[in-house]
Amino acid sequence: MGLAIRLKTRTRRRMWQIPPPAFLAALYLVLVIVGCGLLKLPIATTEPISWSDALFTSTSAVTVTGLFVVDTGSIFTLFGQAVILVLIQLGGLGLMTFAGLVLLALGISIGMPQRLILKEDLNQTSMSNLTTLVRVIFSIALLCEAVGVVFLSFVFVPEFGFWPGLWQSVFHAVSAFNNAGFSLFRDSLMHYVDNPVINIVIPALFILGGIGFVVVADIYEKRRFRTLSLHSKLMLTGTLALILWSWLMFAMLEWTNDGTLGGLDGWGARLWASWFQAVTTRTAGFNTLNTGAMHDSTALMTILLMLVGGGSASTAGGIKVTTLIVLVLATLAFFKRTSTLHIFGRSLGIEEVMKVMALTTVSIILVMTGLFLISMSHDGDFLDLAFEVASAFGTVGLSMGATPTLDGLGRAMIILIMFLGRVGPLTIGFFLATRSVPRVRYPSGQIYLG
Repeated sequence: MGLAIRLKTRTRRRMWQIPPPAFLAALYLVLVIVGCGLLKLPIATTEPISWSDALFTSTSAVTVTGLFVVDTGSIFTLFGQAVILVLIQLGGLGLMTFAGLVLLALGISIGMPQRLILKEDLNQTSMSNLTTLVRVIFSIALLCEAVGVVFLSFVFVPEFGFWPGLWQSVFHAVSAFNNAGFSLFRDSLMHYVDNPVINIVIPALFILGGIGFVVVADIYEKRRFRTLSLHSKLMLTGTLALILWSWLMFAMLEWTNDGTLGGLDGWGARLWASWFQAVTTRTAGFNTLNTGAMHDSTALMTILLMLVGGGSASTAGGIKVTTLIVLVLATLAFFKRTSTLHIFGRSLGIEEVMKVMALTTVSIILVMTGLFLISMSHDGDFLDLAFEVASAFGTVGLSMGATPTLDGLGRAMIILIMFLGRVGPLTIGFFLATRSVPRVRYPSGQIYLG
């Protein structure tokens, strides 16, 4: 008996010796596989789909991407759509966040191994106040989604009837807040291109979900910009700057394009459409215009915005807005010959810069490798392929139409990029890195750059 207890204890210790990033990736992989099995059930679809279609849809839902190879509204039954919605909610808010909430509800304390994994899942640098953050995340999510359902029902209920309209409202509210981009309409939200409710509620949901739960909680608690944390200030100013810049640029580039803004009647519809496309590019994935008809310059701008993404500890993907800001600050500091970064009366150390550089490097390698492999097996337009890869990495879901035409290798690469884009390039980098203490210290050397 004593030997059995010792073996069981040793096995449990070995299990928790698995690096938290690896354990977190395994959790998401299990959810993808479970979702794939549920979506393959006959009760989930109106007509049979392949295992490849089920796996792609499940991965896209868990990673809150929104790319699809089959029409969600017509191919999946109510059960199948509900499965997709649950996968979106679990993937968007985080598996360990849900597990932490269940443990807290049962009065069970969260141990150190679980806290390590939860810290990775929430992309936090500290384990302090993790349980409080879990409660904040669920409170914000449920409140925002409930308010979104109420407002969206004013659009969908009169059009589809009470219960179908209510389901449309619930599905799109949850999908929007989690930045998933899944829609029950074949053309996403193009039918509502000039609808004020859709153009306000849907962007409000994915902006709140995309700036980060920490930021929303900080705003609610402090109410004044001057007293906000540095992270919140960076996220708010960075998000506002990107929205205004992309709104202006999209309007300028597409104003006379008959395939997008030029085909709309009146300035009002064009401004609404420009606004929506400006905010949806950074991981939301909904569209009110034909993305495939955009000019190449607009598509390139959209690719860059998709790679940036939203905020840390949010439902968004990408390298994150704060990463972009730190990169810009580090560049400016280099040309100013300063060794520290200063912003909003605070300084940033070399550790933040190193983390940002690692994240950006891993992200570039992942995107370029995926694009290279896909271009080997698919002879489509290069810009279209680059758009799909960037959309998959940023877990955005916007498409120029290339994804459904990909072969087996191309589809597998998109699945892998979506998964890695959600789990996090930096998390993967930490997992692959060998942690060792240097036994020998070498003298410093000099290399010439530039």
